Amino acid sequence: MRIYSLFFLALAMSTDAFAASLAKGADSAERVSWWRALRIGALFGTIEGLTPLLGWAVGSMASVYVAQWDHWIAFVLLVGLGGKMVVDTQRRQVPCEDCSCKLSKRWWTLPLLALATSLDALIVGVSLSFAGVNIGYAALAIGLTTAVMVTFGVVLGGMAGRFIGKKAELFGGLMLIAIGTSILYQHLSQ
Repeated sequence: MRIYSLFFLALAMSTDAFAASLAKGADSAERVSWWRALRIGALFGTIEGLTPLLGWAVGSMASVYVAQWDHWIAFVLLVGLGGKMVVDTQRRQVPCEDCSCKLSKRWWTLPLLALATSLDALIVGVSLSFAGVNIGYAALAIGLTTAVMVTFGVVLGGMAGRFIGKKAELFGGLMLIAIGTSILYQHLSQ
């Protein structure tokens, strides 16, 4: 695989994680620090980089099974997380005094979100095993690109969240639901 092909593959694999990170950044109604954004980017990049390796290891035996269910798994996780965010906005009567608590109290949602947006990379890993591509380079490129994209997505989402105000979490939840629905629609319409 040529370097530009690898770059575009990595970019394509990171787009849904970028969109989800915008939503997560918008969930925090204050400016997100670069340190926090880097940590979230590293988490997403690590998971996104490991899933093609896992897909490579799984190989062709399970590819049909995983390909049949990956879109449903991503849909359920993203719509579930997005729905929880929407419900939380309806329940919250008094705004949180320390808005940075949102990302820290829901620490478990970040790995689930990262996993949900990386299931397509699992399938890519399976398909790359048939193409004779160096999976180490591919996984590294996918992981690093995702880490950078998510870091910037969280920061940009945080800036948008300040302008959106208390509707940021609602917007973020709706965005996650839209991403999950889009993933399901893309797979079902093929």
